Amino acid sequence: MLNYSDQLDRLYQALADPTRRTMVDRLSRGPASVGELARPLAMSLPAVMQHLQVLEGCGLITSKKVGRVRTCSIDANALRTAEDWVAERRAHWENRLDRLGSYLAGQDDGKD
Repeated sequence: MLNYSDQLDRLYQALADPTRRTMVDRLSRGPASVGELARPLAMSLPAVMQHLQVLEGCGLITSKKVGRVRTCSIDANALRTAEDWVAERRAHWENRLDRLGSYLAGQDDGKD
């Protein structure tokens, strides 16, 4: 099993907040300025910046400043890390359920 619990902890902690999930959803459609990300949110620009810092700190987004405009983009590799972790759990449980199904099917054969 891969050891990326620290990164996953930060990633899932960042995604636990609905405001940050809204920002990630918007960025999944393409890069956006901080102003664009802040527009639909009922909060101050400094509060938006704090959310973006959390997302950037866990590696989920990157940002660059050109002139007075800071543009944010999603980093698909961070999402891939979470996806891989979930896929490992899913494979493990599917295997266990398949084995249970086989065992129960074998029990049914002996009772007829």
